[in-house]
Amino acid sequence: MIPIRSTYRLQFRNGMDFDGACRLVPYLDALGISHLYASPVMTAVDGSTHGYDITQANEIDPCLGGLDGLRRLSGDLHARGMGLILDIVPNHMAAHLENPWWRSVVTWGLESPFARYFDIDWSERLTLPFLGGDFDAERASGTMRLALDPRDGLPALRYHDTFYPLHPRSYPQVLGDAEEPTLAALCAAGASFDPADEAGTLCRLAGMLSAPDAVEAIAEGLAAISRDAARLRAAHDAQPWRLTDWKTAGRHLTYRRFFEIAGLAGMRMEDAGVFEDSHRLIIDLVREGIVDGLRIDHIDGLAHPRGYLGLLRAAIGPDPCIVVEKILERSETFPADWPVQGTTGYEFIGALADVLVDEGGRKRLQQAFDGLKPPHRQCSHAEERRSAKRQMLTENFAGEVAGVARVARTLADAGGLPFDGDVVAEAIRAFVIALPVYRTYTTASVVPEGDRALARAVCRDAIEQASDGVRSAVDFVAALLVDDPVPSEADLRAEFRRRFQQLSGPIMAKAVEDTLFYRENAVIALNEVGGDPGAPVGGVPAFDAFMAYRAETMPGGLSASATHDTKRGEDARARLYTLTEAPEAWIAATGRWRALNASLRTMFDGRTVPEPEVEWLLYQSFAGVWTPGAADDPAALRRLGERMGLYATKALREAKRATRWTEPDLEYERLVGDFIEGAMRHEAFLRDFDATLAPFVDAGRMNALSQTMIKLTAPGIPDVYQGSERCDFSLVDPDNRAVPDIAGMTIPARPEPTGANFPLYKQWLMATVLRERRKTPLPFSGPYRPLAVSGGGALAFLRSTQQAFAIVAVPRLTFGKVEPDTLLLRETALRGGAIALPSPLAGRLVRSVLTGDPFVLGRDLPLSALFAEAPAALLVSMDR
Repeated sequence: MIPIRSTYRLQFRNGMDFDGACRLVPYLDALGISHLYASPVMTAVDGSTHGYDITQANEIDPCLGGLDGLRRLSGDLHARGMGLILDIVPNHMAAHLENPWWRSVVTWGLESPFARYFDIDWSERLTLPFLGGDFDAERASGTMRLALDPRDGLPALRYHDTFYPLHPRSYPQVLGDAEEPTLAALCAAGASFDPADEAGTLCRLAGMLSAPDAVEAIAEGLAAISRDAARLRAAHDAQPWRLTDWKTAGRHLTYRRFFEIAGLAGMRMEDAGVFEDSHRLIIDLVREGIVDGLRIDHIDGLAHPRGYLGLLRAAIGPDPCIVVEKILERSETFPADWPVQGTTGYEFIGALADVLVDEGGRKRLQQAFDGLKPPHRQCSHAEERRSAKRQMLTENFAGEVAGVARVARTLADAGGLPFDGDVVAEAIRAFVIALPVYRTYTTASVVPEGDRALARAVCRDAIEQASDGVRSAVDFVAALLVDDPVPSEADLRAEFRRRFQQLSGPIMAKAVEDTLFYRENAVIALNEVGGDPGAPVGGVPAFDAFMAYRAETMPGGLSASATHDTKRGEDARARLYTLTEAPEAWIAATGRWRALNASLRTMFDGRTVPEPEVEWLLYQSFAGVWTPGAADDPAALRRLGERMGLYATKALREAKRATRWTEPDLEYERLVGDFIEGAMRHEAFLRDFDATLAPFVDAGRMNALSQTMIKLTAPGIPDVYQGSERCDFSLVDPDNRAVPDIAGMTIPARPEPTGANFPLYKQWLMATVLRERRKTPLPFSGPYRPLAVSGGGALAFLRSTQQAFAIVAVPRLTFGKVEPDTLLLRETALRGGAIALPSPLAGRLVRSVLTGDPFVLGRDLPLSALFAEAPAALLVSMDR
């Protein structure tokens, strides 16, 4: 296997296919990348922009170039000593009729050979929540009728342009006592279908309708039925599925969905047959050497992640790399028994904040933000977090809670416990609200000791918050999760654990990442996946401890600073960290801007729009993506206004206060959009904003280069998101999904360290360091050792083995210390600062990777020497 030294995430679709990727291979090689890391490439819903809505688990998407195109890409990579990592999606597939497995389930119901592939509750008809309103209203509007499906020519219920197939056995009931010969024959054939011969049955039925006269007769018959409301309703009710209003999915749904997306249906990967049938191609590709590693999407969605990973590792062998999308909370450790290299690296982003954020400034900005909140929202971050989780549990996931509660209530009744359904449901909500991580990992037979301890702690916290009548039920829920079951309850307890653990993860994601992070906006740079913006920033000691632990436990995990799911681009985040270094300047500036833009605000529904805390969010978001000098560029301002308008709509809907996805307040959203447009035309505001932001921009560039150097040299595998090697000032998706202009990129010669050259300098720095890692890999396989820095103006650490070592140093907290519009610190900022070196390094010969200069180490390293010509330093040993 090709050693993994670095990865480059490439988003396929939206203009990127395998031929395009092949053209990038020489550039990626020159950049120092060892593995191209591809987004999902299996066949997805037509027009998919991301590929996670897979329709064919064992087919490479023809729109990307198909299997032949993937082989060409792999061959081009291997010819240069590079590898290919694929992102695969075991948790779910598209609940779409383009998916043949799902189409079979819709057509045949429980008789489909794929009925047990999907996580469906077959105690009732399959719900399809894709109507714009309730059934009768949609029927009355004329959007629904019986018709022949142009795909196969068979009878279907047409809703707009979607044709829902009718079960052949329902033909007699749907068509009635048909006397017309073709109709009568169709009814007879449908009534006698053979479920064991699905393809043959459909082929024979379609063959009966091949004659034009037959098609016309059937079409006339279906049109006549459609005009009769009762018969159309009866035809619908005769199916193994029922269409429902999309807004009801949160209250009642018969299949497990991916988060809140009803268009993605959960798979039963705990079934070995489902695993085998859905992984045939990907396992073959790995065994053939076409694919060198796998990224597993949403591992926490699976019933038994450890069991799934064991099957996968056994199938592909011990050598290929496997990384999992696992969101680790700050206090959470990665499961040591998972047979993988590590995570995709979200926890690394949180660690970077420890180095680059000033805790005192964070507290001051939090205080200022809290002062903007209306009286009824004056609560702690912890209370706001609990509130967001409760809202998700009672509104958006009420149906899932009810499903878990039904299982728990059955177990309570069997044990003679006097809990009614409402009490059990509230106990489940209380436990999930108190759970500080995405999920536990208990199974029918295995309860990790860590999960036992966690459940006890969560139980105590939940009981403390619960009402008197619920507390004993909370204790019961904790016991169901981690206590050893009596044999007669084993199956039900296993079902409870599966359902509960597949609920708690989506609640954390949607309540925290997609609700709380759009409400609590004191420092939006900290509102990142896996982060906790309400917690204190740990500083350099916390970073050092985390990296030392990471070097021991997860040296093969990815080190990410941006992904397709992060809330903003890595360089925008790096710039926004600097607000914590000058909180008073930022608070004063927002006060001026509020005054300047007062005429742009509007009274609506008894409040000012945008509200003070929303306006605070907008100014920080502007700051993250602002281009210096844009005040004099009308085209740039227009583009920024358009991007910010889209971002604001998403942010406000995710916050679920004045507007939300299920009930958008379009007038409110329009007023916020008008404010943004007005601000982009307000010359006095724009000039003040541009001037105020200048020192934050300068310090932000330094932060961006510091975090880049850390990522490239700290424990883990550096992961580069497409285009971010130059600069990444994107907002949340879809803004960060745009295909960057990579095709024409080349690696520049060493640029001058000026502000204008920041994109080129960042790219050059990345290429220089990655190529050094390729040439001299040994130091970066060693442990992490922090180095003390006098003055506190830098982070420094040592990576070493017996054969070689590397010293890394980067500036931190540089606001007001940067030579304007450069990438260098002022001499006064460096004066007196030095890195203390271990005594065995004194007298050793090293080379500066960024400047090329050799020199002999002393007892310490003055920062003035390290950062005189470069914004960061990497020194590698030369004398052994």
